[in-house]
Amino acid sequence: MKRLILILAYFTAAYHGFADKKTRLDEVDLLVDNIFNLSKVMLHDVANPPVASRNYAYSLLGAYEVLVASGELQDVSNKFFEAPGFERPQFSDELSSSFCSIYAMLEIGKEIMPSGQMLKENQQVLSNTYKKAYKWTDEELKRNIDFAVNTAQMVLRYAKTDGYNALSTFTRYTPSGKPGGWYPTPPAYLEPVEPNWNTIRTFFLTSADQFKPVPPVPFSTEESSDFIYALREVYDVTNELTKEQKEIAAFWDCNPFAVEFSGHVMIGLKKISPGGHWMGITGIASQQAKLSFHEAVRVHALVALTLHDAFISCWDEKYRSDRIRPETAINQLIDKEWRPLLQTPPFPEYTSGHSVISTASAEMLTYLFGEDFKFTDTSEEYFGLKPRSFGSFKEACNEAAISRLYGGIHYRDACEDGQDQGRAVGKYIISLLSEAGNP
Repeated sequence: MKRLILILAYFTAAYHGFADKKTRLDEVDLLVDNIFNLSKVMLHDVANPPVASRNYAYSLLGAYEVLVASGELQDVSNKFFEAPGFERPQFSDELSSSFCSIYAMLEIGKEIMPSGQMLKENQQVLSNTYKKAYKWTDEELKRNIDFAVNTAQMVLRYAKTDGYNALSTFTRYTPSGKPGGWYPTPPAYLEPVEPNWNTIRTFFLTSADQFKPVPPVPFSTEESSDFIYALREVYDVTNELTKEQKEIAAFWDCNPFAVEFSGHVMIGLKKISPGGHWMGITGIASQQAKLSFHEAVRVHALVALTLHDAFISCWDEKYRSDRIRPETAINQLIDKEWRPLLQTPPFPEYTSGHSVISTASAEMLTYLFGEDFKFTDTSEEYFGLKPRSFGSFKEACNEAAISRLYGGIHYRDACEDGQDQGRAVGKYIISLLSEAGNP
C-alpha cells in the first residue's frame, strides 16, 4: 500500500487542466462501468480469451493515451518492445481528460469488436452525462469528442499492424493425431481456438516464447509413469470434490465456450473471459482504494496490457506442447463415462491459461496496490455466483490456478508451471516499468 500512496502523490502533483475544476461526477465509477460495457459486448460476440485480452488492451491503451497527452500520466509506450512513436493530438485545458479518456476507450472498442456498434449508445449516455454535469454547449462537447476520436484513431492505426488481420490467412489447424496430442472434446467438439496467436505482436515481451515454460510431463500409458499419476490425480480429485472445491471451480470457470443441449439445439452459456474476470477485480480494487481517475486508468491499462502479453506467452506454449486434455485421456485410459465438473475449453491443455494470466495479473496488481490488499471479488455476481473474499491478489490467483484441477480440465503441472510462466511475464513487465524512475 506504501507504493500506491507514493504513486498517488506523484500523479496528484501532475494533475492539471480541466480536472482541476470541482468534480461533479464519480469519474472512476464511470470508467469501471464502461469497461464492463466493453465486457458485455464481448459476451455478446462470444469473444475467445486471447481476442478479449486484445480488445481490453487496445481500448485501455486509448484511455491511457488521452492522459499522456493531458500530462496526467507518463508515457508507457516507450517501454513497448516495438515503440509505436505516437504523434498525439494536442490537448488543451478546456477539454475534459476524463470524458475524452472514457470516450476514446469506447471508440476503440466500437471499432475493433464485431458488435462494437453497441457501444454507440454508451457513448451517447456518457456525452449526455458530461454535458449536463458541466453545462457544455454543443460546440464544447464536439471539441471533446473530436479529441477523443483522434486519439482513438491513433491507437487503432497501431492496432492494425499487430498481425491480427493476418490470422485468417493461415492454413486451418488440424489435430496432430500423435499419441498424447490434443483432440476436440465434448459436448460440442469445437475447433481449436487461435492456434496462431503467437504471431500477434506483443507490447512488452521481446517474443512469444520469451518465457517458455519447462516441458510438460511426457505422455505415457505405462501405469508407473508420471503422466498416469497426473491423470489419476485429476480423476480421483474430481470424484471426491468438496462443496467448497466445486464453488471454487465454478467461480473461476470463465469459459465463454460452455454450451448445453436442449434436444438438438445447442445453447451457449454466457460467461466472462478469464481476462474479463481480472479486469473486474482491477475495477473493484480501484474503487476500494479510492483512486483518482487518472490513476484508475493507469492501473486498468497496465493490467490489460499485461493480460495481452500473458495470453500470447501461454498460447505459444499450448500449440507447441499440443497436450491431450484430461477428459480425452481419462475416457481412453480409465473411464469412458467420466466427465469433468467444468466443460473442457477448445484448445490444448498445457499450460493452464487461467493460471498464467491470473498470476501475471496478480503480480501487476500487487506491484500497484501492495502485498496484502484485501478485497471481495464480486466479478461473477452478474452471472449468479456468490462473491469470494481474498487476503491478497496472489491468494486469488492461487485459487484460480488450482480451480482448473478441481474443474477436471487441467493436470497439476499445467497449473503450477503456468503460474511460474505468468509470474515471469508479470515480473518482467514490472521491471520495465520500474526503469528510469517510472513508478
